[in-house]
Amino acid sequence: MRRWASFYQRVFICGFFSFVLSGCVSAGSSPDPRFYMLKHAGGEEAAQKFNIPADTITLVGPVDIPQYLDRPQIVTQDDKGMVNIAQFDRWGESLDAGIMRLIIEDLHLMLPGATFETFPCNYAIPLNYQIIVEIQQLRGNLKGDLLLVAQWSIINANTQKMLFTKRSELSRQVSPNNYSGLADALSKSVSSLSGEIAQNLSILANQIKKQATSQEKK
Repeated sequence: MRRWASFYQRVFICGFFSFVLSGCVSAGSSPDPRFYMLKHAGGEEAAQKFNIPADTITLVGPVDIPQYLDRPQIVTQDDKGMVNIAQFDRWGESLDAGIMRLIIEDLHLMLPGATFETFPCNYAIPLNYQIIVEIQQLRGNLKGDLLLVAQWSIINANTQKMLFTKRSELSRQVSPNNYSGLADALSKSVSSLSGEIAQNLSILANQIKKQATSQEKK
C-alpha cells in the first residue's frame, strides 16, 4: 500500500513540475510588446505659417476619443469592418494625450509667437481661446487607408461661447502596411487637422483683435 502511495506521489510531483516548466517556457516565448508614438510629420502641412496676435493664449483640449480606442493596444479594422486589437503593438502613451500633444506641437510651429497650454491647466492664466476636439471616428486598415473624422470647436475662454466649429474628414494611405505605417498615417492626419485649426484660429483671432482695436479708437 505504501509502495503505491509513493508511486502516485512521484507521478503527481513529476506532473506538477512539468506543468510549471511548460508555463515558464510558454511565458518566455511570448514576443516583447512594441510601442509607437505619434510624431511631427513634416511636409506641406507642417510648413504652413499663419499670423496671429503675439499675446494670444490658447488652451488645447480636451481631446475625446471613442471608448473602444481608449486602450494601450492599437485597434484596426479589416475590409469587413471587423475590429482587431493588437496584443503586442501598443501606443507609447494614451491615444487622446498623444493626439493633443501633437496638435500643440504643430500649432507652436504653425502659429509662431502664440502661446498654447495643455488641458487641464491653471485657470489663473489669462486664456483667450480654447480648442476642443472630439474624435468621432478613427478607422485604420493595415492593408488600406486610415480615416480620421473629428468634430472640433474654438471657444471664447472667457465667455465659453462657441466661435467656430467644423467637422473634418482626413484620409491617409497606410504605408508600409504595418503598425509603424499606421502610426505615421495617423501622425500626418493629425497634422492636417492642426493645419485647419491653425488657419481658422488665425483668422478668428485677427478679426477679434481688429474689432477691439477699432473700438478702442472710438
